[in-house]
This record gives sequence, structure tokens and C-alpha cells, in this order.
Amino acid sequence: MAKNQFRMLRSALAGVEAVEAETHHSFSRHTHEQFGIGLVSAGAQKSLSGRGMVEAAAGDIITVNPNEVHDGAPIGAGRSWRILYFDPEIVAGLSRDIGAGEAGRQEIPHPVIRNGAIAARFEMLFGAVTASAADGLLSEQLLLQLVADVMRERGDRGERPPVPASIRAARDLIDDDPLAAVSLADLARESGLSRFQVLRGFARATGLTPHAYLLQARIHRARRLIAEGTPLAEAALASGFADQSHMTRVFVRKYGLSPRLYAGPLSERGRRASPPGSPRS
Repeated sequence: MAKNQFRMLRSALAGVEAVEAETHHSFSRHTHEQFGIGLVSAGAQKSLSGRGMVEAAAGDIITVNPNEVHDGAPIGAGRSWRILYFDPEIVAGLSRDIGAGEAGRQEIPHPVIRNGAIAARFEMLFGAVTASAADGLLSEQLLLQLVADVMRERGDRGERPPVPASIRAARDLIDDDPLAAVSLADLARESGLSRFQVLRGFARATGLTPHAYLLQARIHRARRLIAEGTPLAEAALASGFADQSHMTRVFVRKYGLSPRLYAGPLSERGRRASPPGSPRS
């Protein structure tokens, strides 16, 4: 498998993005703001997840939670997968339904799920969401069933440990204003730690160094602006990047596809659809 192709497909559902990938690309550590549920269709990969290192092969469901640090590297020549990314609000609403009025689980418990029935349901949902003539009721039904399936998968892996309060303070300093110039001294002062302590503690708690976390926060902002139809050059400057080229390099490194490819189906949907009511590489 020598290809290195990513396709952003037109999605019939607002708040849902559809991606196809066939690649030997190795992803650096990164996060998504959305939930992701996908299916490996060929090859295999290994990846870091919020539950440690995992491997996934053809036929396996792969998942990622919002802001869960992960990466991905092929096992062998390459691998291919299809994945749907869901805005958190969609999953939160479905979780409440699944919990019969309760808050419901807000995190998918397993990064890899080996279950043929769930894989078949995902295939049906992906086909329904990307069909030229979408069936709204069918898509809604399959989406609810799929989320219920992956949320109910149980196992013996524990919950992710909480982030210490000192590191949360440093992280919040970045989250509150990702465009601001920030130094290790600023993060140390905010957290009450030394520069070395905050650097080591930040990487241990979040899986990313402070600089990598800042770049991730900026690329998340850029992705949202692009999804809203902001021109790429404007999105780059409004997200704290030196220029469009800098944004593009980071975007491709994190997500595999370029901002231009990402924007294409989104703008097409915007032209064709009425205003919206409301997803593991």
C-alpha cells in the first residue's frame, strides 16, 4: 500500500464530518475537538491513546474522545480507514437519550473495538451520511444505535487520571487566549511550579509539551474558522500563525489533509444545504 490519500467527503448531517484515508503516514501526537468513530478497512496501525498503546487491524472500530492525545503509525506498508467526527454536542445529546434521562457516559471507553456487528453498523451509517440522496431518519437511527454500541462496550481499563490543579492552571492560561505569546515563566507563575516542573508535569499530564499544546489550540481555532467559511489566509492570521503556509504545515501534520481539502466539502454543503440546526487518525 503505497498511496497517501485523504478525502474529506460531503456529509449530509450538520456537525458530522466524514473522512476517508489510505496512507503510510505516521501522525505526531495531536488531539481533536470532536468525538471520532472509524473503521480500519485494510492494513493495521499502532497508536497512543488515553488508555495506553493499542493496535488496530482491518475490521476493527477505532475511536477517539475530544482532546484525547493520540498518534498513529502503520504496522507494515500502510493502512486505510473511514472515520466520522462528531461535534461533542451531538454525542452529549445522544448520551442523555441512551441513559434514559440520565447524564450518560461522556467518554467512549475503548480506543479499539473488535465487534463485527458494530463494524457493520458503522459501514451503514457512513454510507448513509455520505450518500448523494441522504435519508434523514435512517441516518439519525443508525447514529443513535452506533453511539449506544460504542458507549456500552465495557472492559477492564481504568479511567484516565485527573490533571493536577497546578497543571490545569497552566493549561487554562493557554486555553483562555491561544493567540497570546506565552513563556515557560508565565506558565510557571500561573501554576506555582518551577519552569522545569511545569514542563515535565504538563507533558506527563496532557501528553503534549506546552508548545505542542499551544499549536494544537491554534489549529483547533483555525479548523473552526475554516468550517465557518473563513478564507484560509484570514483563518491563519486569526489563529496566531505567521501565514497560511505555516498553518497548512501544522494542519497536514496533525490531520493528514490540507486546509483546502478540508474546506472543500464544507463549503459545498454550505451552498447546498439550508442553515444547520447542529467524527482516530
